[in-house]
Amino acid sequence: MIRVALADDHQLVRAGFRALLDAEPDIEVVAEASGGEELLRALHETQVDVALVDIRMPDGDGLWATEQIAADAALQGVRVVIVTTFELDEYVARAIRAGASGFLVKDTEPVDLIRSVRVVAQGDALLSPSVTRTLLSRAATGLRVSPAPVGLTDRETEVLRLVAQGLTNDEIAGRLFLSPLTAKTHVSRIMQKLQARDRVQLVVLAYESGLVAPGWQ
Repeated sequence: MIRVALADDHQLVRAGFRALLDAEPDIEVVAEASGGEELLRALHETQVDVALVDIRMPDGDGLWATEQIAADAALQGVRVVIVTTFELDEYVARAIRAGASGFLVKDTEPVDLIRSVRVVAQGDALLSPSVTRTLLSRAATGLRVSPAPVGLTDRETEVLRLVAQGLTNDEIAGRLFLSPLTAKTHVSRIMQKLQARDRVQLVVLAYESGLVAPGWQ
């Protein structure tokens, strides 16, 4: 069972998300919060796998809450998905560096919301071409410039570029004529070598090192 926490200061939004998620046999909403401080208290009191967190909240906004969750060893297993709009692009660089595993817009289709929770709960990052890729591209100017990742093989560097383009393991396998298991192994090794929390942070590293440039498709 995937345990979900909802953090949004609008009760109607929380109620809508809860109704959709609780209807699924493998997902259960176990906590709700209207602000960042309340969310942190809930996460310490209840075991949670995925937290859907709004950016604009009183008593500690979603970005602050994400930073606190990522810095708290006791909450290492909690994956944060930021609920955002395209008007909030300036906050994305901070959120992904803080440890957010993905992004959703509030008018996301119900099937995409449910899929997103499952994807993030499995340890993958939510890299939707229609949302996260655009946000990261627009936010790239807010990322620091770092040297190219060291210690990667040529194949691993190639895989990293494809991860940064939002490709899944299966799509990477098809592009490079590999088995899906081999592609997954490459991604896991890259994450270990670069000490990345998830695929979103791999995308950040690819931008920061210049392996991927803003505006790619």
